[in-house]
Amino acid sequence: MTWKINSIGMWQLLMQPARMACAMNMLPSVPTELEELRDDPVLRSGGTYRIALLIPLCGAAGLWAPSCISSAQVAVEELNRSTGITGRKVQLIMIDAAMEASISIEETVNDLIETDSIDAIVGMHISAVRQRLSKVVRQRIPYIYTPLYEGGERTDGLFAIGEIPDEQLGPSLECIQSEYRPRSWALIGNDYVWPRTSHNYAKSRLREMAVSLAYERYLPFGPNGMPRIVEEIARSGAEAVLISLVGQDAVAFNRAFGQARLHDRMVRLSCAIEENGLLGSGAQNSQRMFVASSYFGALSTEANAAFKEQYYRVHGEQAPMLNALGQSTYEGVHFLAGLMRDHASIWREHSVSDGPPVIHRSGRRCFVSDETERAPIYLARADGLQFEVIKRL
Repeated sequence: MTWKINSIGMWQLLMQPARMACAMNMLPSVPTELEELRDDPVLRSGGTYRIALLIPLCGAAGLWAPSCISSAQVAVEELNRSTGITGRKVQLIMIDAAMEASISIEETVNDLIETDSIDAIVGMHISAVRQRLSKVVRQRIPYIYTPLYEGGERTDGLFAIGEIPDEQLGPSLECIQSEYRPRSWALIGNDYVWPRTSHNYAKSRLREMAVSLAYERYLPFGPNGMPRIVEEIARSGAEAVLISLVGQDAVAFNRAFGQARLHDRMVRLSCAIEENGLLGSGAQNSQRMFVASSYFGALSTEANAAFKEQYYRVHGEQAPMLNALGQSTYEGVHFLAGLMRDHASIWREHSVSDGPPVIHRSGRRCFVSDETERAPIYLARADGLQFEVIKRL
């Protein structure tokens, strides 16, 4: 299967061979597209358990899509080999949740809920989209939000299962500061709630460590102008950079950073750059770059070994890159299954912050039963086109 997503139209073109192969039992079930759902009364009727998989298919975050789709497919395949969810086979409904998407995500999701066309949401998208959708979903269907985020989500019926700054950014910032002792930091991110909230947290930690802030800037989505931003950071005198840019924007920044050879005098830290972003940045542009995450494809853990075995069994050795954001959709689908199996009558009254334990599969940990015992965070260093996990934080 060829995976390359620049738009919904390109996705439709490239998925045609996959659909044919699926019909011959060569591949797992291909996610249903929104237009197919609207045109097919059987899909809309509720014979299957329909999960709206909300992921960015275009724009800055579009490079995450192949890994996210593939990982969610593995969870669906595992569930459908058993009893599915609530006794029904599971079907993914793929919806573009990019900020740059041509559709209105709020109108689309509201219409699907109103017409009883979806049973749940698993969302791997930016926090700005989550904030908008939480006002639309309103506990009518379960909403599992899977990636790292800024924390503080307590909306009933919305379960945010990803890492937060106190778990991920704080320990990694302290580790880099202890190891390299930069005298000042630069903070660069996209202009929305996750980078701004994370950077406010970072600034408070830097003040506690008596480290100065040399530069701070927030950018609209889009990779243009990164050489100028890198030049500004170079002039700021910063000796370390916290990167909170999304997807392709982080790739463009790293390329400009590497071309300016700023790695000779600065270290980089990110909580969101993953294996696809590293590959896009290039080995020569990723020197002295560190990433903190609860998951890397290279993790040598029992849980990851089991996940990888299933992932490559389903998709083959040429599957999209394993990474934290992809794994999160795998975990999100299984979290949803556990939630509906054990707490179908009470999920509307809870979120992760106050909800009962949800037993579910994860590539981060062996069967998760208690969200108060959070997944461990690891620090990895870019080593060519791979991440070398160097420390558990």
